[in-house]
Amino acid sequence: MKKQRYKWVMDLLVDNDLQAFLVTSLENVRYFSGFTGSDATLLLTKNEKYLMTDSRYTTQAKNETRGYRVVEYVKKVMGIVDVISTQHVDRIGIESQHMTYALFSDLTAKLDKTQLVPLDEEIRTARIKKDASEIRSLRKAIAIAEKALESNMDHIKPGINERDLAQEVEFEMRRLGAESLAFDTIVASGYRGSLPHGRASGKKLNKGDLIVIDFGARYNGYHSDETCTVCLGRPTKEQRTIYSIVKEAHDRAISSIRPGIPFQDIDRTARQYIKEKGYGQHFGHGLGHGVGLAVHEEPRVSFDTAGVLQTGMVFTVEPGIYIPDWGGVRIEDMVLVKPEGAEVLTQIDKEIKVF
Repeated sequence: MKKQRYKWVMDLLVDNDLQAFLVTSLENVRYFSGFTGSDATLLLTKNEKYLMTDSRYTTQAKNETRGYRVVEYVKKVMGIVDVISTQHVDRIGIESQHMTYALFSDLTAKLDKTQLVPLDEEIRTARIKKDASEIRSLRKAIAIAEKALESNMDHIKPGINERDLAQEVEFEMRRLGAESLAFDTIVASGYRGSLPHGRASGKKLNKGDLIVIDFGARYNGYHSDETCTVCLGRPTKEQRTIYSIVKEAHDRAISSIRPGIPFQDIDRTARQYIKEKGYGQHFGHGLGHGVGLAVHEEPRVSFDTAGVLQTGMVFTVEPGIYIPDWGGVRIEDMVLVKPEGAEVLTQIDKEIKVF
């Protein structure tokens, strides 16, 4: 475990009067241990670090981790209980947003002298700032995804359907080294662009369509997330107007980013501009979200989020306008907060592209 991550855990224990922290989300398992399998639980104490998993992953866990005692279990609950019982702890922090009620109930029943303490806000900051190695992985994920889209621009033409375009981009991401997709690629053309998360369908691209393409790759556990909106054929005056409004809101938000600025202010910068132009009712979601080991993680950059920007945070800036039966525009980039402001990590130019 990297020193700063170990210190974060030790501070968590002290600040919450805990003797141990039980990690059940796979993103945090990977963050704290380096283990990349699909089943594991960590128990972290002041003096010990345990990784518990089943026989499928024992060898992998030993190869991927350093400083951890790898414990193989047959039945998960009893394996966790057995390890906890050796530690003689009476207060253990748990990830309340991840641990299932069934697992909580089973552990509570079998650990009658140990209190499981739900943690939520206390652990939201664990991965909120990215270190240099994480940023390198994010940059690589971005590069893979962008190259995949750019190499398939010639597929954006009348007659191809959304699903086929998405599959071409997805296949190329895999070919270029993505370990998986960050999420199901969104291709929403014409009237379907009014669906912020409209998965690619069998609808064919038509001349005159605005096409929202939201795509991302996963590399070394880290995700990218980017949205381009393009036009198939010469855009109408209304299409250009709405695109320019979203683009200006996007640019203003990015220009306002610097450490110490409240999340709400960044969201307000974009939202207020869209509202002033008469489209406020057509921008309903938050401005952005953190991206890392999960494609949606802290920080949330929204109108209802407390807190301020800090150096090292990585998140999306993605204003949009969505009009039922007309279509939509979203422009999304990933940014890194630096002492002097925002570095835009995604590289595709966001001026309107016409095919």
